[in-house]
Amino acid sequence: MKLQQLRYAVEVYRQKLNVSEAAEVLFTSQPGISKQIRMLEEELGVPLFIRHGKRMVAVTAPGKIVLETAERILREVQNIKHIGTEFADQNIGSLTIATTHTLARYYLPEVVSAFVKRYPQVQLNIQTASPKIITHMVLDGEVDFAIGMEIEIEHSELRKLSCGAWNRSIIVPDNHSLLSLKRPLRLEDIAAYPLITYDIAFSEESKIARAFAQEDCNLPRVVLASADTDVIKTYVAQGLGIGLLASMAFDSRLDQGLQLISAEHLFEPSFSQIILRQDVYLRGFGYEFLALFAPGLTRARIESALHSSFEEDFSI
Repeated sequence: MKLQQLRYAVEVYRQKLNVSEAAEVLFTSQPGISKQIRMLEEELGVPLFIRHGKRMVAVTAPGKIVLETAERILREVQNIKHIGTEFADQNIGSLTIATTHTLARYYLPEVVSAFVKRYPQVQLNIQTASPKIITHMVLDGEVDFAIGMEIEIEHSELRKLSCGAWNRSIIVPDNHSLLSLKRPLRLEDIAAYPLITYDIAFSEESKIARAFAQEDCNLPRVVLASADTDVIKTYVAQGLGIGLLASMAFDSRLDQGLQLISAEHLFEPSFSQIILRQDVYLRGFGYEFLALFAPGLTRARIESALHSSFEEDFSI
């Protein structure tokens, strides 16, 4: 049995049984992949895939177990490579992070700037996606860790550290009627206007949805939802509705034509969250990045969370 055979089988599985796409990702030929998978199946004595002619159409029951085990093996092999690299040179390598658009755009720039100055020879890769997708990126080993907002994890292989409280505000165009209120904003004020907000804002576990339910207030009519904060601001400026977003995402110097109205008294605060695989091997500069993001978050604290069987809450 060869690691290459496991890698081929796992990639076919990841590519939804499309051998052509797996071959493209692995820079090899379709016949080569098919041959190696056949050899692996012969050695194991069980088929990994159900075939219809030459096409793979499903994964067998033993195949699913083998492929899940193979994924863990390949991750451990990558960890071994990281260990060797770390001891060879502490300050050279790569770090891949998944995060949301809002954090990448409005929270991480200072962290990234400080990290790059400290580790100029480390290639930093930042991939942005929705909270659900970045969780799966961690689970699949595509990134070293993720930094998100309001993430619910449903996998025992993942660990979550909460840090950095944040809350929400309303944005409106200049001269909007809400700016003339002589009192703090209320939920019914928000519900009275078409709303533009995050695509997860009114999910079942959302603190926004919970606030409206607790006050028995009608939900606003969401006319546009997006994971991209800049999209929300663009359409508020166009007069499509009022915006509900993270307060950190508003900059009065840059967001000309828009005004911020605090809604932080209406909703429970949320926390930014660091998501890691329990079996991840982080190089030293990975821990340094997290310490820059959440000052006071030590390597010992992170490793304690990784080895625990529960979610670790770390608030700053």
